[in-house]
Amino acid sequence: QVQLVESGGGLVQPGGSLRLSCAASGISGFSTYAMNWYRQAPGKEREFVANINWSGSSTRYADSVKGRFTISRDNAKNTVFLQMISLKPEDTAVYYCNARRGGSDYWGQGTQVTVSS
Repeated sequence: QVQLVESGGGLVQPGGSLRLSCAASGISGFSTYAMNWYRQAPGKEREFVANINWSGSSTRYADSVKGRFTISRDNAKNTVFLQMISLKPEDTAVYYCNARRGGSDYWGQGTQVTVSS
């Protein structure tokens, strides 16, 4: 059974930083999956945040987080990260980890990030 478990969320002041982690288990060939972070704010649809390809050589970001968020992965540890700096109140959301390869699509349960003074 595939499990994606996010951690690292919490309450942070505007301008602060957080590092999210997503640990995958029960997934065969983690290093062949593209990994993504999405987020969903209250009353809004889930939106794409960042993507990293299987090797980590290519990344993509939503315009709203470019220059502030960095996605990375450690295939030896079946883990993907999202480093977030210069956080803004509008970054407040539940952040979800996603693993995708062909027709396979797995999601974590999410971790809450709240940016508030």
